Amino acid sequence: MSYKNVEGYPDPTASAAIASVTREEKSKAYRPLVYICSPFSGDIKTNTENAKRYCRFAVYSNAIPLAPHLHYPSFIREDDPAERELGLFFGLVLLGKCDELWVFGETVSTGMKAEIEKAKRKNMVVRSFTTECEEVL
Repeated sequence: MSYKNVEGYPDPTASAAIASVTREEKSKAYRPLVYICSPFSGDIKTNTENAKRYCRFAVYSNAIPLAPHLHYPSFIREDDPAERELGLFFGLVLLGKCDELWVFGETVSTGMKAEIEKAKRKNMVVRSFTTECEEVL
């Protein structure tokens, strides 16, 4: 950005105003990448529907949801311990790319516990919600 007007003279007031508007527009467009942490194993059908609902909640909360437990089961077998561990590992790698971790529900599985611990080690924002998407403070 040029700090000079069309005649070539310095114009810091206009430059500061334009920079301020640009920063404001960027902040409006900002959506954090949030990792959706919720149970999967056990009642897979119900837990999958819940995870979809949590993702919709994140979208309507101005965030970009990432829920590996909705993606990886489409090609990684949950009933194969080695593949399940691989899926959990992939999830932890993706967690490292996120801005925040959102934990849903009162039940914390072994996989969720690992995700929460990693987020805390990385000093990530960790937010907790009920199954009805109400934040627990």
